[in-house]
Amino acid sequence: MPHVIAKPFQNKRHTMKNILLIESSPRGSDSYSHQAARSIVNDLQTRHPGSGIVVRDLGQNPPPHVGMAFIGGMYAAPEQRTPEQAESLALSDALIDELFAADTIVIASPMHNLGVSSRLKAWIDHISRAGRTFSYGANGPQGLLKGKRAILVLASGGVYSNGHMKTLDFVEPYLRTALSFLGITDVDVVRVEGVAMSTIGPEKALAAASGRSTQLVASLA
Repeated sequence: MPHVIAKPFQNKRHTMKNILLIESSPRGSDSYSHQAARSIVNDLQTRHPGSGIVVRDLGQNPPPHVGMAFIGGMYAAPEQRTPEQAESLALSDALIDELFAADTIVIASPMHNLGVSSRLKAWIDHISRAGRTFSYGANGPQGLLKGKRAILVLASGGVYSNGHMKTLDFVEPYLRTALSFLGITDVDVVRVEGVAMSTIGPEKALAAASGRSTQLVASLA
């Protein structure tokens, strides 16, 4: 098994009034990414009393994949949208409003066939909207969700943080790029990896993630 050397987190004070937790596994509470993410959120709330939390469970309530109503609605003036277009964009607006209200976004994502789940991809499609979360200027696209922190909690059956499997990880690079495009560049990662490996397994993977998340949360205090 590759030996993983975790880099220490830099100490960064950060506003912690509103936390948005995005869960994307269809396994619910049995999901390792959900368990680790919930632990992080609980620790954050303990260290920051009074902070609020909004949970968006994409596994139990997956957003629809964008279709013609969504696309047509984006290019139509609000007063010219059909009822179907208005309904499609209403969900997108609600998801975007959650992001703007949050100081910290915790995203729990299992690896599905080397990438994110279709549920999480659909959420990203809904929140990536010109004029709302990014804009086009003389220097190209500019993200509008600045000043926020994201914590990615990534679960996988194998070890993808380093070693020969690293090049097959399309979860962390994709999420970092998608968030950066929207203006969220302060991103930390906690991995629950090796859950399907006989040399690691769920218990050791969760324990390692717990130690890593404890360091991270302490750095935010």
